[in-house]
Amino acid sequence: MVKKKKLTIAGLKRAAKAFARTESKHDDPELFGITDGKAVGTYLEHKFQKYLHLEYGYVEGSSARGIDFPELLVDMKVTSIKQPQSSCPFKSARQKLYGLGYSLLVFVYEKKDDEASRTSRLNILHTVFVQEARTADFQTTTGLKKIIENDGNIDDVLAFFEERMLPVDGIQARSLAEEVIGNPPSIGYLAISNALQWRLQYSRVINEAGSVSGIDRVL
Repeated sequence: MVKKKKLTIAGLKRAAKAFARTESKHDDPELFGITDGKAVGTYLEHKFQKYLHLEYGYVEGSSARGIDFPELLVDMKVTSIKQPQSSCPFKSARQKLYGLGYSLLVFVYEKKDDEASRTSRLNILHTVFVQEARTADFQTTTGLKKIIENDGNIDDVLAFFEERMLPVDGIQARSLAEEVIGNPPSIGYLAISNALQWRLQYSRVINEAGSVSGIDRVL
């Protein structure tokens, strides 16, 4: 029995690149006529996990674990180029300022159905790896950066939280404001909308991939 390699971040990126190239040439009758983005995403996620398991030994995540690659602290997201976004669990408002707590591997596809062959092809246009430090909200982190650079204090930060409708109570807001003053957050590149689940939007990371530290263009 051949011993499988241990999965690393570098190995995950290499495999994602090779998988994206192969998948972009594959015609599949299973996806023909499917318009549900969640179904397409689940299909691609499962297929990539199978692809990885051929070469690598690792613990596969589950909904209970929260992310797809718990040992690497990486979650996989699959989204259409038409509206590149997805949801993720809300843990605390702090995620919007300091990041999700894990990195993201994002596959962005364009789906095309062929009526003649009744097959569908997922052309993977972008594969982007967003390091954990860049998974905060862009407008929130850039706004806080301006406040800090302008010698802002806790009251300024609290007013900003209120203006941005950050989902926190008064005690949480003050604690976060104190943390922001003492430890200003790095600039994030996601757009994170407030909801019972965070809504993550990826247009900015697609555009900035390869030109900003921490946002790697895999393909």
